[in-house]
Amino acid sequence: MKRAVLRGLTLAALLAAGAGGYWAGHRGFAIPGSSTLFATTVAAETPPPPSGPVIYYKDPDGRPAYSAAPTRTTGGRAFLPVRASEEGSFEETPPADAAMSSAAMSPGTSERRILYYRNPMGLPDTSPVPKKDGMGMDYIPVYDDEAEDGPVVKIPPGRLQRTGVRTQAAERRPLDRRVRVPGMVQLDERRIAVVATRSPAFLDAVANVTTGDRVVKGQALARLYAPDIATAGAQYVTDLNGGARGASAGGGRQRLENLGVPAEAIAEIERTRKVPLSMTWRAMRDGVVLERNAVDGMRAEPGAVLFRIADISTLWVLADVPEHDLGAVRIGAPASVRVRGRPGVAFDGQVSLVYPQVSEATRTAHVRIEIANPDGVLLPNMYADVAIGTGDAAPVLAVPDDAVIDTGMRQVVILERGEGRFEPREVKVGRRGEGFIEIRDGLAEGDLVVVAANFLIDAESNLKAALRGLAPVETQP
Repeated sequence: MKRAVLRGLTLAALLAAGAGGYWAGHRGFAIPGSSTLFATTVAAETPPPPSGPVIYYKDPDGRPAYSAAPTRTTGGRAFLPVRASEEGSFEETPPADAAMSSAAMSPGTSERRILYYRNPMGLPDTSPVPKKDGMGMDYIPVYDDEAEDGPVVKIPPGRLQRTGVRTQAAERRPLDRRVRVPGMVQLDERRIAVVATRSPAFLDAVANVTTGDRVVKGQALARLYAPDIATAGAQYVTDLNGGARGASAGGGRQRLENLGVPAEAIAEIERTRKVPLSMTWRAMRDGVVLERNAVDGMRAEPGAVLFRIADISTLWVLADVPEHDLGAVRIGAPASVRVRGRPGVAFDGQVSLVYPQVSEATRTAHVRIEIANPDGVLLPNMYADVAIGTGDAAPVLAVPDDAVIDTGMRQVVILERGEGRFEPREVKVGRRGEGFIEIRDGLAEGDLVVVAANFLIDAESNLKAALRGLAPVETQP
């Protein structure tokens, strides 16, 4: 019962206080202590009105849709304007820092003095006092400590995140640039042999060997009768029967050697003291028969090619290297060869010769590459794709290609100096390879260089230097 009475009295007191306040407010009476409390509450709950120019328009329903000009949704509702003060920022400034920044922007503050104001759009226009451009955008203040750093550019952390700036350390690494050119597989000229006679001969029998067959050294290819060989053999037997030996028996033996009679055939004549009616001609090396012109019973003229044999265990690849890349190709450089008949398979070789002549029509020179072909999968006259290494095994100081800004007259990198500060640095570059470029002067190992968004920082640095030159003389310290 007592609790119900207390609740009723409390409700009555609240109603009376509300009615009294309403009456006092309408009659102009002030209640002690109430105005301060009310003002504090309103100031704390009422956000400041948006200020600044309209920078874009956003969807009224909160969807991720934006526009640079006034527009409407498909339902006909107008997009809401977003002013400069409403734009979000990645930078979190503590209240104390914000107050300090506001104080620093004041011309009378000794901690950080404003030298002048520059155009927000990057135009070559400065002002000693705050002003707006034709679009209503505020000029940007330039402080005295910014001018002291020379070409150094300061970028807030939040802005770094939005622009996507990335850095990478300069390091020593070997550079290997590949010269990729077409080529063709060719026979090694030193591994081709021809079977022929040095005198008129008649072929009694030809071995069952055809073009494309593989033969081994010493394999019989044909039996032939040559009158000149028979005459020289008879003279050699006469010399042997007469007791001549060594140099005294050299007349007949020398004639046999001059006619190309194999050494084993001469030894057989010396052992048996008989001249065979026909001689066996054998293969002089292992290889593949490229050409067969011998036929049973034919008469072969001196020098006529009976068989052409080539050893294909080692082949050449003749690559056509453009004239401007010849200086990078050296003898002994590694090369990788891929042929279209064997996709996915690479053959390793080395550059053995750079031909001393450039074609007038194609402005290319032949580069010879020796390739081992033990399995015989490479065939002469195959087309090939060649990649020749031009790098050196010694490591050099290098940075990624994206870190270097080449203006045509000079090469510049953006060096990170910490705490959001960046400095353009002119460098001297050298060789390029595999996405990196050699730095010969201007950087040290371990220096951090910008590899992404460096053009934006370079533009900011150039703009800063230009504006510093255009600044009014009376505003400079």
